[in-house]
This record gives sequence, structure tokens and C-alpha cells, in this order.
Amino acid sequence: MSQFLPQEIIRAKRDGEVLDEGAIARFVNGIADGSVSEDQIAAFAMAVFLRGMEAGEQAALTRAMTTSGRVLDWRQAGLDGPTVDKHSTGGVGDKVSLILAPLVAACGAYVPMISGRGLGHSGGTTDKLEAIPGYDATPDLETFMRTTREVGCSIIGQTAELAPADQRLYAVRDVTATIESVPLITASILSKKLAAGLDYLVMDVKFGSGAFMRQPEEARALAVNIVKVAGEAGLPIAALLTDMNQVLGHTAGNALEVMEAVDFLKGDEREGRLEDCVLALAAQMLVGAGLAADAAAGQAKAKSALERGQAAETFGRMVAAHGGPADLMDRPAEHLASAPVIQPVMPHGPGQVQAMDVRAIGMTVVRLGGGRRHADEAIDAAVGLSAVAGLGDEVGDGAPLALVHARDEAAAEEAAEALRTAITISDQVVAASGVVGEVISAEDAR
Repeated sequence: MSQFLPQEIIRAKRDGEVLDEGAIARFVNGIADGSVSEDQIAAFAMAVFLRGMEAGEQAALTRAMTTSGRVLDWRQAGLDGPTVDKHSTGGVGDKVSLILAPLVAACGAYVPMISGRGLGHSGGTTDKLEAIPGYDATPDLETFMRTTREVGCSIIGQTAELAPADQRLYAVRDVTATIESVPLITASILSKKLAAGLDYLVMDVKFGSGAFMRQPEEARALAVNIVKVAGEAGLPIAALLTDMNQVLGHTAGNALEVMEAVDFLKGDEREGRLEDCVLALAAQMLVGAGLAADAAAGQAKAKSALERGQAAETFGRMVAAHGGPADLMDRPAEHLASAPVIQPVMPHGPGQVQAMDVRAIGMTVVRLGGGRRHADEAIDAAVGLSAVAGLGDEVGDGAPLALVHARDEAAAEEAAEALRTAITISDQVVAASGVVGEVISAEDAR
């Protein structure tokens, strides 16, 4: 057998060649075993970003990353219901997974959710969970499977056992401006979900100023691509297109988003767009799992689980099972970190919120310390934004654009100025728009 030279595979893709399954498998194995360097991973990612990949290459990349580690088999775990999951392409203030996993579990499905860390301006579910003191987001797989079986859901970060090649590639993409590559997004998402042994997956593909795909047609193309490649890999799937032209919910930042998720589950506060997004995704998951006849029945079932407190109780049990505080739902403020400086951000003048550069808002959170600028940077769970105004909200005259949570006054003032730049105010009336758009099924992607 000829010697494996990663640079030759990089060169071939750089020059626009179609890689065969063997070449892709060798490169992915090299990522997993460390024989491919981070510089080579970065070069490969940029070559794919610039040259793209055909559907067959993407399926091969997905399969290779899936089998780079262990693939779970839930039939051996003694579950008495379907295993389903959801994955978001990322946004700002997207704490949906924290609410959705226990909600769908409370409706009778099992949700073994493998989540990601923040990418660029976009927050990560794993980082949010690690804002909960004691929560082990990277347990061994036996703990993951036991928690899923006993609680109904378990949300963890990517471990070294599941799709380890993707774990290295994911970290490099975060800091090399290759996040938006459709083939890499597709393979990253699907390899983790295939490794998790799911019966059904729902994709939340976002578009808008805070999404990696800004235009709806770009998001739709990504959704169709993911659904198509998943079909080739044998994973039943549907995708929803959702709007990310404003922060989802009222918070952005790890501990702050956990607090909002807790409030949502308990019924203390449920921001309308966040509720619409959660219920639409829950309904699709329940339909795909065979637990609801249609979307309307799925939404009704999910609403009932919320109102009866079943979803909140399930979330509390999941947190405790992962080593977090058993009384988080009763006393979240005692457990979640808070920043020493909290400053309201007033606009330069009164008016109505016309538009948001949501990516800029996400990067404001990153600069506060709530995200990473390089792969091994620590995150400050306490910092971020709360009380973020939405499109159409009146601001000024005592109503702020947001509250900044920062480590010091200088960081708070810098963030405040960035927010004033990112949010457009005028006296024009803003028409309301829904958060959930098209649903794309396997039939739509053919």
C-alpha cells in the first residue's frame, strides 16, 4: 500500500478534484488518530469551503466521521419508545435544546442529544450546560445511555468516543473562517447524529443576520442538502427553516440563557418567538417519532407537557443525573454565575427597533468573554445580554436596548456601544413576522 500523504488529498481538493471514498476515509482516519496535523485539517477545510463537495463525497465524509468512533445501538438499551433528536445550525440566544429535549421526553420519546460548543458568533448548547455547576457534559457513554433510559433525555457534548474525527475538525472550523461550508456543516451534523443511533432527526436550519446562512434561499439549499445526504445514510429526517433576524428569546450568554430556559419550563416567562420555535420543533419530532398524528396534535401534546410541569420536572432530573444541583429548578439564581457589572444600554434616542445585525450582537457576547476567539479559550459563563429588545419594540424613555452583564465597566461600555451600532432605531412601524417558515421533508429534497 502506498504511503498516506495528507497533503496530496488537500492538493486534489484544492484543485477541484472529486475525492474517492478511500481517500476521504484515510484523511478522516488521520484526523481521528492524530497523524493529520491541525494545519492540514485547516487547509483541507478551506479547500472544501472554496471548492465544495459533491453529494457522494459528502456522504462518504459523513460515513467516515461516523465510524471514526463508536456507534450506539439503542435496541440493546431496553428503551420502550423511539429515539429522536433535533439539531440547530446555530444562532444567537438559541437555548431551544435546553427546553426541547425534556419537553419531547415528557411526551414519550427518548432524546439522546449530542450537542456542540459555540461556533464563531453562535452560542453552543454544551457551553450553556457547563454554566450549570457540576453538570458533566462529557460523561462516559454508559452514563449517557443510562440517563437517557431513566430520565428520557440526556444532553451531552461531543465525546472522544463518538465521531472523534468531527470533534477535531469542528474545533478547527471555529477559528479558521470555514464554519459556513455546506458540506462540512452537513457531515458534522449527520456524523454525530448517526453515531447516536437515532430513529428520527429534525433539523432547525436558521436564516437571517444572526445565522450562518443569511438568505432564506441559502438556508433552504443547506436544509435540502442535509435531508438528501441523511437519506443516503439511512437516517429519517425533516428540516424546518426558522428566522434569526433577531435574538431568540431575551438573553444571549450562557448562564443567562440557562436562566431563561428554566423560567420558560416553569412558565414564569415565555417569549413568543421562542415558544413558537420550540413548539413547532417538538411537534415535528413527535410526528416523526410516531407519537402524534400531525403537527397540530404534536403541538397540543407538547403544550400539555409544558403546562403540567412535566417538561420542567424532566429537565431537573436530567441536570441532577449529570451531577448538577438537584434544586436548580427551585433556586436557579443561587447556582448560576452572575456578572459583577450589569448596565442598561439606552439608545441614542427613542424609537422602535427596526433591524438588528444579530451576528454583531453575538460577537459582542464573544468579546465580553461569553464565546471563544481561539479553540482552547475559556468561557465566562456569567457575561452576556438580558432583556434584549425585539423587532418592533419601543425603546428609549427608560426602555433599554438590553442589559449588559460584564466583568468590568470598561467591557460593559464597549459592549453597549457595539449594541447601539448593531441595532437600528427609527419611528417607522415594523410588521410582525413569524419565526417558523417552511418544513422540508425527504420527499421535498428529492
